[in-house]
Amino acid sequence: MDRREWMRQAALVAAAGLAPFPGLAQARPTKIVVPYPAGGPLDAMTRVLAEKVKDALGTVIVENRAGAGGNLGADYVAKSQPDGQTLLVGAVATHAINPWLYARIPYDPIRDFAPITLVARVPNVLVMNVETAERLRIRTVQDLVAYARKNPGRLNYGSGGNGSAGHLAGEMFKTQAKVSMVHIPYAGGAPAQLGLLSGQVDLNFDNLATAAANIRAGKLKALAVTTSERASAMPELPTIAESGLSGFAVDTWFGLFAPAGTPAETVQRLNQLFVTALQSPDVRQRFSAFMAEPAPTTPARFADFVRAELAKYEKVVKASGAKID
Repeated sequence: MDRREWMRQAALVAAAGLAPFPGLAQARPTKIVVPYPAGGPLDAMTRVLAEKVKDALGTVIVENRAGAGGNLGADYVAKSQPDGQTLLVGAVATHAINPWLYARIPYDPIRDFAPITLVARVPNVLVMNVETAERLRIRTVQDLVAYARKNPGRLNYGSGGNGSAGHLAGEMFKTQAKVSMVHIPYAGGAPAQLGLLSGQVDLNFDNLATAAANIRAGKLKALAVTTSERASAMPELPTIAESGLSGFAVDTWFGLFAPAGTPAETVQRLNQLFVTALQSPDVRQRFSAFMAEPAPTTPARFADFVRAELAKYEKVVKASGAKID
C-alpha cells in the first residue's frame, strides 16, 4: 500500500471513529464466521460490526457455517490458521452449553481458541400466558414460586427444545426455587412462543428481543428478567435475583474468538479495534434494536468469563438430563 492510499484509509477510519492498526489490514480478506444460519439477530449484529471495522481491517467477510448447534462453525475456526484473519462469533451455546450437551464435540472450547472480547449480552425474560397468570393470581416471581411449591407439577413451561437456553433457564429456576414444573420442548423458539400465547404452556424463559412486542401489547405477562442486572430496554422489570433467587443469572451472550496460537499482539490489536467499534454510539443504537447490550472487555477477562460460564452450565445441563448423541 503506498503512502497516498494509506492516508486515504486512515482518514476513512478516523471518520468512523476508529484508529487504524498497522499490520491488521491485509490483502487477504478477514473472515468472521457465524456458526448459525443467515438472517438471525446474531448474524445481523455481526454484519453491523463487520461494516464498522472494515476500514481498519480491509475487506471483511461474514460467513455463515451453520450446523450441529454451532459446533461445525466453531470447529472450522478452531482448525484455521492462527493469523488473526479467521474469527469466530462464539456464543453461550458453542462455548458453555454444547460441551456438556453433546456426547462429543470436535473442539475444546478453552484450549482451541484465543478469546478476543465479549461482544454483547441479550437478556432473557420470564413470561407467562396472560390468562393463566390472571387465573392463578400470579403477578410476581414470588407469587409464581409460592404457587409452584403448593402445587408441584401443575405448572409447565415451554422451550425451543431439549438443551436450549430456555430449557436450561427453566431447570436452573426449578433447582434454585425448589419447585417442580413440567418441561414441554418445542421444535424451535417460535413454536414455543406460539404455544405460550395459545395457552398450551403456562410460562417460558424467552429471549427479550423475541418477547418484547407481545409484552408491550399485553399478550404476555412479564415477571422478571433472568440477567444479574435489569435490562435497559425494560428497566421496570425486576431481575429474578432481586425477586428472591439470589445469584440467578442467565442470558444469551456472544463474543469474538480467534484460533488458539494467534499471536498475543494480534489478539490485543483486534481487541482494541472491536472494543472501539462496540463503544461507538451508532453500533450501540443498532444493537438496541435486538435488545442487545454491548459488553466489550479485555481478552483476559473474556477468557475468565468463558471458563466461569462453562463451569456453570456443566451443573445445569447435567441436572436437566438433556443429551445429544
